[in-house]
Amino acid sequence: MVSIVSQVETGHEDMIHDAQMDYYGTRLATCSSDRTVRVFEVRKGEQSLVASLREHEGPVWQVAWAHPMYGRLLASCGYDRKLIIWQEDQSTWRSIYTYTEHTSSINSVCWAPHELGLMLACASSDGSVSVLTYTAAHTWHAVKITNAHNVGCNAVSWAPAVSSGGLTQQRLVTGGCDSYVKIWRYESGEWVEEAKLEGHSDWVRDVAWAPSCGLGTSVIASCSQDCRVLIWTGDNGQFRSKELPSFADVIWHVSWSVTGNILAVSGGDNRVSLWKENTEGQWVCLSDSSKAAEAAAITASAAAGEQQMRPQTVH
Repeated sequence: MVSIVSQVETGHEDMIHDAQMDYYGTRLATCSSDRTVRVFEVRKGEQSLVASLREHEGPVWQVAWAHPMYGRLLASCGYDRKLIIWQEDQSTWRSIYTYTEHTSSINSVCWAPHELGLMLACASSDGSVSVLTYTAAHTWHAVKITNAHNVGCNAVSWAPAVSSGGLTQQRLVTGGCDSYVKIWRYESGEWVEEAKLEGHSDWVRDVAWAPSCGLGTSVIASCSQDCRVLIWTGDNGQFRSKELPSFADVIWHVSWSVTGNILAVSGGDNRVSLWKENTEGQWVCLSDSSKAAEAAAITASAAAGEQQMRPQTVH
């Protein structure tokens, strides 16, 4: 069952949009409509606030941690059209770079695999995707994929680093308001569309490229306003999809385990479910927060039956 290990009182004054653990699982970053990013240290079930970062001028949609080999770096993006990169230096957090070259909300940010160097991508409601690279001259260089999605782009995720012919491939997957999932490849100094995957019937809300499992295939999960989750499997540029059993509400997020074989799904019904492909090639639900709640209710009911004569206290 999905169960609560610990709860973090964030102190945010408005809706929380994202929460991400760092590589070692000892730091938690959260972001909110209250325009702040908060960083907590989490150890042995207890947490303490490390920093409250306040340079965004609107709701902050997403946060992402860089690989620790580059130090303690955190990226955030928001409605104010800003991508901000934060760095902790001697226990003090500060912004070290702000990217403002989008004309609408930046909805998603994702760091590249560390093998590619210090890089990240962000997706915007203006329909474009920016890829930022930290150069040898200690500056950030941006390359933009214009018109990546009509109407707007909601999500971006990097492919695992795979070497071919002595070179490490750079690939991205994006999801947009045009209902498409698109795969991009960096080639000869520019990003080119490798594939356009059709399967959703409404806005694609999130995409997640699974970590490499050493099988030589690409696996991508996508979720949509159409209340569906699709698993895309690709070989030699050809992708086919399988649909998870139906959901009753909009699906907002999909996320893979470190091993790339378990998928977490969360949506508008406030449920979290875990999925895995069985030996027959079918995706089955391993755990569901709603089932956990039902089990807890049954346990509570049984306990109440054993204590019918005891007075009840309402809190």
